[in-house]
Amino acid sequence: MDEISVLLVDDEREFLETLLKRLLKRRVKVKGVGSGEEALKFLRETPPDVVVLDVRMEGMDGIQTLREIKKIKPLVEVIMLTGHANLEVAVEGMEVGAFDYLMKPTDVDELLYKLEDAFKRKKIQEQKIKRLEEEKESGKE
Repeated sequence: MDEISVLLVDDEREFLETLLKRLLKRRVKVKGVGSGEEALKFLRETPPDVVVLDVRMEGMDGIQTLREIKKIKPLVEVIMLTGHANLEVAVEGMEVGAFDYLMKPTDVDELLYKLEDAFKRKKIQEQKIKRLEEEKESGKE
């Protein structure tokens, strides 16, 4: 899974560092930031394939961050993380465009499966867009 790039966004420093270490051990290209604002800055400079985003954070929360991510980079897939059994927020995230959600603390293997699925969906979307653009170009000739 070395071709996938992941951005972890969580304001719980200890959780973020632990998850970063676990994913790095599994050879995932991963970076971590501690806020929604930092995530958006990172996204503009180095867009990842998948963002793993905490729902509850100080300042800009996960749903606000998700909305902004989808405005800036609509093809980036987002997996929401919630530490609270708050199904409504998870459903809202899905409505706004999240790929899926996981409960905290999350099982690393389960997260890896979701990352792979989200990455596949992103690649399929990119291929569809490329094909449509090629068809449009060949139609002009």
